[in-house]
Amino acid sequence: MTEPNVSGANQPPAQDDDLLPTNALAWRLDRLVVAVGRFSSWLWIGVLIVVLINVFSRYVLSQGSIALEELSWHLFGAATMLTLGYAVVRDDHVRVDVLKEKFSPRTQATIELLGIAILALPVVYLMVEVLVPYAWKAWIYQERSQAPSGLPYRFIFKSMLPLGLIFVMIALFSRALRCMTFLFGFPRAVTPPKNDRRSVGHPNP
Repeated sequence: MTEPNVSGANQPPAQDDDLLPTNALAWRLDRLVVAVGRFSSWLWIGVLIVVLINVFSRYVLSQGSIALEELSWHLFGAATMLTLGYAVVRDDHVRVDVLKEKFSPRTQATIELLGIAILALPVVYLMVEVLVPYAWKAWIYQERSQAPSGLPYRFIFKSMLPLGLIFVMIALFSRALRCMTFLFGFPRAVTPPKNDRRSVGHPNP
């Protein structure tokens, strides 16, 4: 695996939309989240295929399927949850940036670091704490659809909820580390390999 370059790595100059340099730990965490997000994005093709099959069965063959309907929203939910962390890494999620452009880069990074540490991470952690038992109970009781012809193993879908949020937490933690690198120079900034900069969403040095 290609390692980031740490030789003489002071803070890389900020460019483009993402002002934050990266560091060795954040770089590895971002690569993990991006890999999961890219792999999970293939689930959208599965959603499309299942929906098309269900529409064809219902309106052409006049044979609707509850299992197919449930599978479509199971796949939709899993794809959504497992790609949330990717959106955080790429900074493509919805943000309230009405005042952002009026602040200096250091002020922006300070606000983001405080927001992640005080608000985002605690809230997501509480959500994970609630959803893990929710999925665990589905496994213990072997929960299945209430419809006779529905899908079994509901714990698989319910497990995607806390799992997706765990990847969001990893992405947020990485983002906080990058804010610290920008503000305090610690952890030390590194230069990501060229083939990783665009895919992970980090600025070029």
